[in-house]
Amino acid sequence: MGAVMTIKVYGMSSSGNCHKVRMALTLLQRPCDWVEVDSAAGQTRTPQFLAKNANGRVPILEREDGQVLAESNAILCWLAEGSALMPADPWQRAQVLAWMFFEQYSHEPYVAVARFICGWIPPDSPRHADLPRLRERAADALAVMERHLQAQAWFGAETMSIADLALFAYTHCADDGGVSLEAFPQVRAWLARMLAVDGITPMPSPPLLVQA
Repeated sequence: MGAVMTIKVYGMSSSGNCHKVRMALTLLQRPCDWVEVDSAAGQTRTPQFLAKNANGRVPILEREDGQVLAESNAILCWLAEGSALMPADPWQRAQVLAWMFFEQYSHEPYVAVARFICGWIPPDSPRHADLPRLRERAADALAVMERHLQAQAWFGAETMSIADLALFAYTHCADDGGVSLEAFPQVRAWLARMLAVDGITPMPSPPLLVQA
């Protein structure tokens, strides 16, 4: 077997999109150089960072040959290729990808944004007025997950996959944004299954945690 390509990941430890990549690296026992980047402090808007990712967001993965991959779920797909975290069966792979698209389109924009407002935005900001709507839409996404988990233990595959990593990242800390999991027992049971896996860990808390 040839040498494993050296990789560098630029990420923010308290970001769910970065945390999912960090968990995948741990589960896959994939060594990397982690470069901590504080996007809240503007470190993703520097000319040096924008030269790597014009979208100015973390995480990004940089290979030793200089090629860069952005978008957390794309990074998960690349890392997990050929492993148990990505099914070989085309139909199951498509199911995993469907849940990852759901996470970015119907889940992250509400669960994660509510957490961001409560954890990083001062309480006198008008953005706090968005919280009721965000929490309502977050509950809608959790209800979709709850229905799925009534019949399935995992998302998209018969065992834990990168779809589970993607959804775990912001679901397990939904309360940081005032999004309650009380009405979703199957989601809570799935989170317990995830946390029982060696390598699945909670994220650091946001700096403010202002509930409103």
